[in-house]
Parts: sequence; structure tokens; C-alpha cells
Amino acid sequence: MTTTNTTAEDAPSPVYRCLLPLSTRTLTFVADLLRGHLKVIGSRWRKLSPGQIATIVVAFLRHDHRLADLAGANHVSASTVRRWMLEVIDLLATRAPRLDRVLKKLAKSGGEVVLLDGTLVRTRRRTGADNRKNYSGKHKVHGVLVLALTDRKGNLLWISAARPGRSSEITTARHNRLTEQLRRAGLGAIADLGFVGLDDNPDDPVIITGRKAARNRPLTTAEKQANQLISAERAPVEHGFAALKNRRILIKVRMRATHATTLLRALMVLATTEHTR
Repeated sequence: MTTTNTTAEDAPSPVYRCLLPLSTRTLTFVADLLRGHLKVIGSRWRKLSPGQIATIVVAFLRHDHRLADLAGANHVSASTVRRWMLEVIDLLATRAPRLDRVLKKLAKSGGEVVLLDGTLVRTRRRTGADNRKNYSGKHKVHGVLVLALTDRKGNLLWISAARPGRSSEITTARHNRLTEQLRRAGLGAIADLGFVGLDDNPDDPVIITGRKAARNRPLTTAEKQANQLISAERAPVEHGFAALKNRRILIKVRMRATHATTLLRALMVLATTEHTR
């Protein structure tokens, strides 16, 4: 038997198909956004059409494929796919609403309350001096912390800038001045026990939380029932986070932590376009 150590010429690379659970509305939205941007910057030619580029970027955000794999299947380089990805993410992130405008719009439409919660998005372990600040002592992993507001149906309204994983939810809320913004808009918020003590005006609270049990003072029956009612009211906020986190790219963000805010806001725009209750 003859042994051949050379590769066959013109051997085709295997390519497999993967279902992308995406509505035509979302794909058209991203493609039109990119098409308008190309017209503004005067880009006369791209290797692929805006619709194809939008499909590649959304597939990357959904399934977290490696850039080299997406590039090889579309006959472009990995650096080109990365450039397209960052370009589309920036375009989507710029459409994320500001906190004051969201609250003002909700108040004008007759809304009275929003749901507040925070979550940790895992990231790679960083080297050097930036390693420790992204380590969450609560979750025992590296990541960034973000806050989100939803309406009572669980639709995402706003997402905060990403903070280091060592930050607490109440500190992040104070950094964004949530209490002042809510009081100025005339709205209230329902939050979990992680936000106890955020509202510094007990006579006119705008953030409603449950009660914590102390070591020497257990909760009464009435307080336990009140906590259950608050938990039931704030349950839809988990649906908002589920719509955001069903993108596999958020299982562990491999991008730079400085891009986390842009990425999360871009995913929020996609989530609100795809899921509106």
C-alpha cells in the first residue's frame, strides 16, 4: 500500500448549515440600518450585500461562532468579519434609548412603575491590574455587572453601562442616579432585596423592595407575604433578561471588557425588535 503525505488539490472544505431562529423583520431592520450607514459614509462596494452581512453578524451574536469559521464559509477573511461585526454592533448600540427619555416616554403613555434588576455577564479572566476588579465575589467568576429596567410585561426599556464585576447592584444604581431619575419622571420601581437602602427618602419612596430578616429578628408572617407579592410583581423582569441572554455570545464574552457596554446595548435593541409583549 502506498502512503501519500501530500494533501489533495482543490479539496473542498466541509460547510454545514445551522438554523438561525430569526424573523424577517429583525433581519430587514439590521440590513436597512447597515445599508443607510454605507450610504452615509460613501462606501461604494462590499464583498457581500448588506443583507448577507447582517445575517453573518446576527448569526455570530446568536450562536457565538468563531470568526474564522464564518469567514471561511463566506470566502472572506476573519478580520473582515470582525470589522463587519464591530460596525453593526456600533450601529445597533447607538439606537439604545437613554434613561431619562425612556422614563419620560413611559410616564407620558400612562405608565406608573418599572421593574429593576441586575445581572452578571461572564467574561474571560483578564491579566494584570484589570484582573481583580472584574472578579465577582458573589458569583465567584469574572464578569461585568449591568442593570436593566423593564415594563410590567417584561419588555426591556433600558440597560446600564457595564460596570466591573466587583461592583454591587446598589452601587451601580447610585452611579446611574436611578432614584433621582425616577422621582423626576414621577415613576416608581419594584426591585429585589439587593436594592434595599437605595431609596434615601422613606417618607416618599420610589423604589419598593422587600424586607430582609436580621439575625435576631426573623420576618413576620405579614412581611413574608409582602415579600411574596413583590416577588410575583417583579417576576416579568426575568423574562426581559431571558430575551437578552438567549444569545450564546453572552455565555462568556470573549471580547474586550471595554466593548461589553456596546455589545449589551446592541443585543438589547435586537431583543426589543424581536420580542415585544
